[in-house]
Amino acid sequence: MTQPTPRPEADAGPSGGFLAELKDAVTTRAAVLVLGVLALQLAFITSYIGAFHHPKPSEIPLAVAAPAEPVAAQAAQRLGALPGKPLDPRAVADEATALARIRNREVDGALIVDPARPNDRLLVASGAGASLSQALEQIVGAAEKSQGRGLTVVDVAPADRGDSRGLSSFYLVVGWCVGGYLCAAILAISAGARPANIHRALIRLGALLLYAIAAGLLGAVIAGPVLGALPGSIAALWGLGTLVVFAVGALTLALQGLAGVVGIGLAILLVVVFGNPSAGGAYPYPLLPPFWRAIGPAMPPGAGTFAARSVAYFRGNGAAGPMLVLSAWAVAGAAVTLACAGARRGRPGAAVGSGLPDEAP
Repeated sequence: MTQPTPRPEADAGPSGGFLAELKDAVTTRAAVLVLGVLALQLAFITSYIGAFHHPKPSEIPLAVAAPAEPVAAQAAQRLGALPGKPLDPRAVADEATALARIRNREVDGALIVDPARPNDRLLVASGAGASLSQALEQIVGAAEKSQGRGLTVVDVAPADRGDSRGLSSFYLVVGWCVGGYLCAAILAISAGARPANIHRALIRLGALLLYAIAAGLLGAVIAGPVLGALPGSIAALWGLGTLVVFAVGALTLALQGLAGVVGIGLAILLVVVFGNPSAGGAYPYPLLPPFWRAIGPAMPPGAGTFAARSVAYFRGNGAAGPMLVLSAWAVAGAAVTLACAGARRGRPGAAVGSGLPDEAP
């Protein structure tokens, strides 16, 4: 009679119990990544609350014009001496010059002093941010009241009816930024965090460019004709959107090339944690704390938001600088991506999330 063959002990299933399974499942790499996510979350909370919890006007650029130059200079000096320096006033030749500086985005408002009348006029541009124009109205209004004068507010670049708070430009740029780093992350997840060679790096950058062109156009069309939230040239917004998406995506690819899957988290740290609160969306730069006000213009969300508002409400005036910032991010990101791919000399990378080292097949 044939005796049953005993099954190997290994086939009997796990025998180490829960602690053994826990030790096998929670690797050092997984624990480090989770701690990294926790740090990213805390940085997100700190950055957003730090930027927005106590907006305080600081050195808002303001033109001051009057029929006589000494009157304008005196008014500018008086406003510049306000406690806390909320304004940065500068006397200009006349009202036409003040209006031109607003439309060129050199100043955020203008006070037109008329000694022959009891009221002066304040020119604001809510298209650059409703909170900024409101801050100007409150500060200048209080200063005028202390001099026994009234104030008439004139909005020379009003936000569109579908963009009552001037936030549509900011949210459009945020959407473009999200698309940029998510597209780059998907490219990494599908074929490893680090491009295996120059050819594959070029393919990724090419795919990212095609995505950026489509995302830029669709975003501009949705914000403009579909929702009626933003006026301005669709072609100009399309070009800006393409540049924003490609710049953020190239930055993400570069960080992935340098740090593997961790690079996705680093991209989120730069673009979302530091970039979005400092972008001048809810509170334009003069209302932000010093740190966020300093880094905002150099970050993709800040440069994109300023340029989008310039396209929508100021005929593109003032957009050249932010476009150069975005171009620098795009070129630097693409160059680092190609350099990292070339340095690997064809060595394949492990798939993202596999837990294998980058050199594993």
